[in-house]
Amino acid sequence: MSSDSHPLRRSTDRAPGAGTRTVSLVLTVRPGGGDPQPALDRLLDQVPSTVGDVVLVGGPAGNGRTRSGLTVRGLGAWDASRGDIPHAGLLAATGDLVVLMNADGSMSPHEIPHYLHYLESGYDFVKGSRFIAGGDFADYPLSRRLGHRALLRVARQLYGQHLTDLWYGFCAFRRSFVDLLDLREDGVELGAELVTHALHYGLRVAEVPSLELPRLHEPSHPRTIRDGARILGTLLDDRPHNALSRLAHRRRSHSSQG
Repeated sequence: MSSDSHPLRRSTDRAPGAGTRTVSLVLTVRPGGGDPQPALDRLLDQVPSTVGDVVLVGGPAGNGRTRSGLTVRGLGAWDASRGDIPHAGLLAATGDLVVLMNADGSMSPHEIPHYLHYLESGYDFVKGSRFIAGGDFADYPLSRRLGHRALLRVARQLYGQHLTDLWYGFCAFRRSFVDLLDLREDGVELGAELVTHALHYGLRVAEVPSLELPRLHEPSHPRTIRDGARILGTLLDDRPHNALSRLAHRRRSHSSQG
């Protein structure tokens, strides 16, 4: 998809009216780690009233209702043969605004209104960060922290953006941008793919602090090297056309100053 086909938003664009948008929540249940139902039940009890539609990827199939005004639609088991990305859940969302989060207990629904506030203030894509004031994490191995810092350096050089958390999967965006985000069923970690494509197509991105809690439902252990290699490939494949020339210009500037 060409970036030329995207009408970039401007700072003068009129922000949508607060509280006038419908909201869908897409929950992902990764396979492995035992019964996810207790963590899922607790999470659904905490979903704010602004959310009217919940799409469950990886949990039980079928429709249900946990309270008045909240419909839960289960898409069935995670299809590992189609990669690690719940594209079907995002495509099935019906709300004007879409919130994506894990259903393992590590992300709190109480933070959703904070994300929606920025969308209703005119931003297109809002992502959580564990590494800014107000954010934190319960368990983040040193190997992943080092890999994350290295990938952040690459992203900053290629995209000219100073984000602090590249692959955290708690995010929210306008459903009208689902096609623009050009998601691919190739196994790339979803949070990084969404952020990379949002930067590539010039969406207005905001970071908000998020607290990563201990997981109540423990999925399979992440493979740091595999995930890092796939994310690096996504960063390079989707870089802006002027990224390499901008990088070369910076190197020449540093050399001349030295």
